[in-house]
This record gives sequence, structure tokens and C-alpha cells, in this order.
Amino acid sequence: MEGEFNEETEMNISTFDMHPDADDIARFVHEDLGEQDLTALIIPVSTGAEASVITREDMVLCGRHWFDAVFAYLDSSVQIRWLADEGDYVAATGRLCTLEGPARALLTGERTALNLLQTLSATATLARKYARETEGTGLVVLDTRKTIPGLRNAQKYAVRCGGCFNQRYGLYDGILIKENHIAAAGSIALAVRKAQELDAKVPLEVEVESLDELAQALEAGATRILLDNFELGMLRDAVALNAGRAKLEVSGNVSLDNLKAIASTGVDYVSVGALTKHVKAVDLSMRITLQRF
Repeated sequence: MEGEFNEETEMNISTFDMHPDADDIARFVHEDLGEQDLTALIIPVSTGAEASVITREDMVLCGRHWFDAVFAYLDSSVQIRWLADEGDYVAATGRLCTLEGPARALLTGERTALNLLQTLSATATLARKYARETEGTGLVVLDTRKTIPGLRNAQKYAVRCGGCFNQRYGLYDGILIKENHIAAAGSIALAVRKAQELDAKVPLEVEVESLDELAQALEAGATRILLDNFELGMLRDAVALNAGRAKLEVSGNVSLDNLKAIASTGVDYVSVGALTKHVKAVDLSMRITLQRF
């Protein structure tokens, strides 16, 4: 199951454009480029080149549009031919794309373009593992706000590309009442009531840390509840206590190893910060060959 949740089931129904923001690309490029690429100046400006990008490990391809945008920003004459589609599984040593254009542009854009591609592909690759592990269980895997600063839009897209789903995008498109909010408000009931009075027209969820707090959240009228760091036995008890009144989401101590066990308890969702914060960049390589005219 890929894409976004139906409005009735997904906490965050915002859509995320698969195309990067032009201002982001400019910022990414100039973080590396500064005023000019001094090393590239050793290459004559008229020199053309060809290049290939390969992966050194198995991966799910994600981030083509970000990769393309880097070179388009540097020199619109760079031509890129992709050999795999976005979301495709590519085995180690597989070629991802070929490039042709001015040598200086290829050399200058190489690192920024690869950084984006390897990070987003890593996110999608990990998401694909979680999606595969939960196939047929009914359990839905969500990401969190634990993203790399500056790459939230891109990583949220990569999560979907891998087959998992997006939780709320930020602090403005969903209310999630957590432990500190409850402490500051005075109680779960007071926190929920204040949130309801906002009439913010966004989903409202309450985090609980015990069965007693779950009972309080249900009594307060919560329709979506996050079970924080519940053991499997507690999850089963929570599902029984809930009796279908609210959607239940699990957070904390979630891994590929225990996903199916969590699914067997009957909860609806798991939210996994690891999808975006524990990624290890895919090992990619770009090799350039100069053209002689």
C-alpha cells in the first residue's frame, strides 16, 4: 500500500510535491559552491564530459527530481538519462543514470546531487523494509517529525516512495498532546478540552503512558491515542480497553524485528522516527569521462 491515507484515516492529509523547491536547491548548491568552485577552474570551460552514477549496495531509488534540479540550476545544458524509475529497487553495482554536459558543471554539482540522492534513497530503502514487513497485517507505518533539518519535505516524500505513510508534517497541521502538554495543562481532560475549544479543524491525538491514562483519554473523548512505550502485553490490554472507540497508534521501541508482533495486538498504526533519523546514506559513486572535441 503506497501513497497517502484517506482523510478519514490519516492524521496528516497534506500533500507533498515530489518536485523540490527552487530556493532549497539554490541553498543546497551554494552551501558547497560558495562564490565559485576553485578546483573546477583547472578544467577548460569548453570541456565536455560524460558520467555514470552507480550504487554500491541494494537500494530503492528516490530523489531523482532533486538530483536533476541541482544540475539544472548549475547548467541547463546538462542532460540526464535515468535507467531506473523513482521507487524502483536497484541491486548493488546497478547503474542509476548517465549524464552529459559541461565538465565543470558535472564536477561542481556531483557532491550536492549525490548527497541528496543517497539520503533520500536511504530513507525510501528503509521505509520499503518496514512496508514489506507489515504487508497483509493491517498495521500502518507512519513517519514522525524527526527529520533532517531542511529536508523534511524531501524525506516525507521519500517515506511515501518507500511505501510507508506520513504523520503530521509540522506543529500546524495536527494537535498531538504529549506528556509535557498534559503536565502544563493540568490533566488529560483539561488538555483535551482546551484543544477542542481551539476548533482548529485539524486531527487531535493524545499521548498516554499507561492504561490509566488511556482510560482518561477515552473518557475525555479522544478519538486517536498514541500509546507510548507500551510492552506487547500492555498493547493487548489497551486494545481490549479501547474496544474500538479510538484509533490506536504505537510509538517507542518499534523495530523491524517486532513489527509483526505489534501488528498481532490489533493496534492501527505505528510511528517510527527511525525512518528519517536513523538512515545510513546509500553508497553511490559517480564516474566522469572527459569528451574530446
